[in-house]
Amino acid sequence: MKAIVNVYLKQGVLDPQGKATLHALESLGFTGVKDVRIGKQIVLELDASNATEAKAEVEKMSQTLLANTVIEDYNIEIVQ
Repeated sequence: MKAIVNVYLKQGVLDPQGKATLHALESLGFTGVKDVRIGKQIVLELDASNATEAKAEVEKMSQTLLANTVIEDYNIEIVQ
């Protein structure tokens, strides 16, 4: 079973990497982009018997290590 965790900065937290990417896109002529937020994706291969168990375990991992919940939000997708 595979779990995909997308981690991204909370709204209101400064994202200098996103701002730099936005300015680069604008300088390349991509004028329709209003904002850019940069995040990370973590892909885990799990040995779990069901999706509910897998999601609960990945939720613990995310709270403990994978995301800094003070400044980051995350979502989890379980793929079987």
